[in-house]
Amino acid sequence: MAKQPLSLDPDRLFPADPHTRDIARQLYAEVEHMPIISPHGHVPAEWLADNTPFDNPTTLLLTPDHYTNRLIHSTGGVELSELGVPVGSPITEEQARKAFRLFCANWKYLRGTTVAYWFANEFVDVFGIDVRPAEDTADEIYDAIQEKLNSPEFLPRALYHRFNINTMATTDDPCSDLAAHEKLAADPEWDGRVVPTFRPDKYLEPATPDFKSLVEKLGEAADVDTSTYAGHFEAMRKRRLYFKEHGAVSSDHSHHDPGTARLSDTEAERLYAQALKGEITPEDGDRLRRHMVNDQARLATEDGLVMTMHPAVYRNHDEAAFANYGADVGGDIPTSVEFTRNLQPLLTAYGNNDNFHLVLFTIDETVYSRELAPLAGYYKSVYVGAPWWFIDEPDAINRYRSAVTGYAGFYKTSGFIDDTRAFCSIPTRHDLSRRVDSAFLARLVAEGRLTLDEALETGKDLVSTIPATAFKL
Repeated sequence: MAKQPLSLDPDRLFPADPHTRDIARQLYAEVEHMPIISPHGHVPAEWLADNTPFDNPTTLLLTPDHYTNRLIHSTGGVELSELGVPVGSPITEEQARKAFRLFCANWKYLRGTTVAYWFANEFVDVFGIDVRPAEDTADEIYDAIQEKLNSPEFLPRALYHRFNINTMATTDDPCSDLAAHEKLAADPEWDGRVVPTFRPDKYLEPATPDFKSLVEKLGEAADVDTSTYAGHFEAMRKRRLYFKEHGAVSSDHSHHDPGTARLSDTEAERLYAQALKGEITPEDGDRLRRHMVNDQARLATEDGLVMTMHPAVYRNHDEAAFANYGADVGGDIPTSVEFTRNLQPLLTAYGNNDNFHLVLFTIDETVYSRELAPLAGYYKSVYVGAPWWFIDEPDAINRYRSAVTGYAGFYKTSGFIDDTRAFCSIPTRHDLSRRVDSAFLARLVAEGRLTLDEALETGKDLVSTIPATAFKL
């Protein structure tokens, strides 16, 4: 079979109507080359601190991208281990090449998905690939990318600057010494901005088997006795400040519900003591966790870290895959969620506090117009997070804008969140968002709901002022 070309339509994702498409072109031209603000993601800071060459195309592009792996696994019948999962596991050159061949051979199963869109853009714009992935082009594409990865222009820092990244956040354990961030800060040759993010989830789940060992670890890191709940709270306070001193601007929270109901101090101490003994029930564990999350908001009013929440994901749904490969391999499934009642205790206490920002994300599309936009449209602290993960594809982003804008406007949203471990997809993901937002704004102009100058200003703000405001950058 003859090789098929791979190219990009310059008008991709723009409206089909010629008049509206012309407006979208004008709007996109103003934002296309603006710097990227990436306030939530999972690219390791070590990549930039050490600035060592990437090993191969598979471990850079494929293995870390669970969006891709889950689709190839589900439609192509490929085992996750054949794609290099879990991330960081040893992989030979032969295994890496075989995994890439499997990806290319199953390319057709990605048709119509955002994954295919991302990869096509990465291949063409980042690596200069002009042939379509297929079984008979896999080695050609692999070799072309590998040759680039061996060059100085494709070292992590060179790509950071080439991608025009202004700010990039990592996601970090509360007990991390943040050594890679310190190394970057001390390097006179480094002029980028990479900030840590405080992610305390597993230290806020009292009914888990390893809770006692985790809070002991937290106490050691903070030099605080965590045998009482008051000690746990003080350890969290100190570690949050440590992160802030190292550049952090936010904390990130993902539990199975967004509950924030408080307990009395006496009840919190009693349940905490039970948790350390391993005797707390799942129901009481949830009650204490909700109290702990409320206390994270209380701490945020003091230290100013932006609080982001993305609850209601059924983590590690495939128990066999979790047992074999661990977490974060694509076996997470959305569930429904309720925010209005769950957040009421937190928002009553802190919702209009001038030092508190709360960015709410969900992959349950039903709540954007019903709950999140009205909450953001009332409380000073609340911002509606942009779609990520399952609903960061073009049609879903359009639905998000339609659901949110009428109730909260553009300026109580977060800016685009790429939430990715796949470093080379960052510019592609942000470009997709800019194109879709340009199309949405163009429709409002064509319908007489915005003037062109208002749309131009809003488009620029969506990639600069809006995320900088939400995340206090």
